[in-house]
Amino acid sequence: MTEIQKILYDAEQKAKQFAQAESNRVYLEEFKKSKLAILMKEFQQQGFGAISAQEREARSHNEYIELLKGLTEATKKSMQLKYELKIIEWRVMLHQTKQADRRAEMKLVNAQ
Repeated sequence: MTEIQKILYDAEQKAKQFAQAESNRVYLEEFKKSKLAILMKEFQQQGFGAISAQEREARSHNEYIELLKGLTEATKKSMQLKYELKIIEWRVMLHQTKQADRRAEMKLVNAQ
């Protein structure tokens, strides 16, 4: 496997991982809204009449806090993979530069 083939293979693998991580992050971001609504409804049924009281109780609930921790981890993973893909992109650019330099050197050698 050549250097560029390895770089492209790595990029393909990271892209798949990034897609999954980003999908997880977006799901948790959207589920957070649903979870808040579910918990607020539970607190309404427990007698918290004011919406602000329901929201306060829901946002301090352990399940909501655990969801936020999961969202934090999902965001961290997604961002890590995003920048790993960026680094691979830079490696491709560096490879292209090296190849262009090599071709330029060959032209100089052949011109002499």
